[in-house]
Amino acid sequence: MEIQLPFSLTTLVLFSSFMFLLSKIWKKSKSPKIYEKLPPSPPKLPVIGHIHHLVGGLPHQALARVTKKFGPFLHLQLGEISMVVVSSRETAKEVLKVQDPACADRPESIGSKIMWYDAKDMVFSPYNEFWRQLRKICILELLSAKNVKSFGSIRQDEVSRLIKSVRSSSGEAVNLTEKIFGFTSSITCRAAFGKVMRDRDTVITMLKNAVSVAGGFELADLFPSNKLLNALSWNKHKLLRMRRKLDTILDDIIEEHKLKQSGEFGGEDIVDVMIRMQQNGELKFPITNENIRAIIFVSDFCIIFCNLTQKIG
Repeated sequence: MEIQLPFSLTTLVLFSSFMFLLSKIWKKSKSPKIYEKLPPSPPKLPVIGHIHHLVGGLPHQALARVTKKFGPFLHLQLGEISMVVVSSRETAKEVLKVQDPACADRPESIGSKIMWYDAKDMVFSPYNEFWRQLRKICILELLSAKNVKSFGSIRQDEVSRLIKSVRSSSGEAVNLTEKIFGFTSSITCRAAFGKVMRDRDTVITMLKNAVSVAGGFELADLFPSNKLLNALSWNKHKLLRMRRKLDTILDDIIEEHKLKQSGEFGGEDIVDVMIRMQQNGELKFPITNENIRAIIFVSDFCIIFCNLTQKIG
């Protein structure tokens, strides 16, 4: 015996969507007005806010288009997320220099939580005591005059490699941009991790994919209270698969550093220092393997990003 439903699946979806919109509008009307002094805003729509102004093109291009039309200092409501867009030099100086501590934190997103290890490194960490601890370790242990001097042999070796590579071209055209990219990347990797990463090409591919996937506007990020959108996010599942592969590679790097013989602390790389701090157990905020993974991956991200910036420039 077949059971006849009083409505079709399409009707159910439309009805659910309608009820969702009504609930959002009701919550918004009941919520207290916590923002009293906000920058001007372009016209917005119920529930989605200003999302329709950012349709088409990459996020930075869409924001540039909006600020060009409505002004360099704007408040945008993207779903449930309130944001301020700054595109003038004077206002950027105020935000990044004068008001830096108040604006230092970065917004959370599905991409940052998964691929940047929930901000457990120094670059993406919130401005708090844990961040100050990591900064102190970096200044005292990694950027000391002794360590910087110890990396001189790495720089000389990589310069020699670069020169030999150019000379071996036998008069053929050389892509100097690619050569410099590899040169700076190798120096930074050897100083940061002790050697050029064995699975570097795989990690670079993951970095590029992660930036591509996590760099846009994820619908679930704009409506964080909606558990259904979060569960159905295809990018989330894609990033989780990448993260599992990445964990395996980074865990191998950590284990290699734990097993290697080292009688002196001088010339330690980032991983060596973090493992030593982890084993000492004297820190206010203990260092975990996830912290070390985050620092390795984000350090490599910064290397790639800086080199890509140089290439674009």
